[in-house]
Amino acid sequence: MVFEKIYQMYWPRVFRLCMGYTNDYSLAQDMAQETFLVIWKALPQFRGEANIETWIFRIATNNCLRYIEKEARFPKAEFPVHGVGEEQPTDTECQIRQLYAYISALPEIERIIISLMLEGVKQSDIADVVGLSNANVRVKIHRIKEKLARNFKENE
Repeated sequence: MVFEKIYQMYWPRVFRLCMGYTNDYSLAQDMAQETFLVIWKALPQFRGEANIETWIFRIATNNCLRYIEKEARFPKAEFPVHGVGEEQPTDTECQIRQLYAYISALPEIERIIISLMLEGVKQSDIADVVGLSNANVRVKIHRIKEKLARNFKENE
């Protein structure tokens, strides 16, 4: 019962975090599912010493980092995908896709920070997840936002 509540509450946020790493909808779904499998297995050992949200996002982040590390060792060829008869995405959908593309191009620590910030995770919890001071996280968030805004302006 507890796991079901956690799953319902955190699935969308963990999924979006995974999207920030992969910029691939189906891969992000797989990674989020793997994250919840780890959470389900580890939940009985959760002692409550950390905030459960911080614990969940730490698991999700580690899962994403393991995947990226594995992919770096075994690069794959990309094939162009042309959707025949597909509807054109709206401007908002295009901007969201572009944002995920920009986020996925950021260095690892910046991806983690901005993805967690976009999920509404408190800066102090982000600092706990990434192992930085609150002040350092605040400065990094400011710089990441500037970088993303610059990317949007350059590609208008």
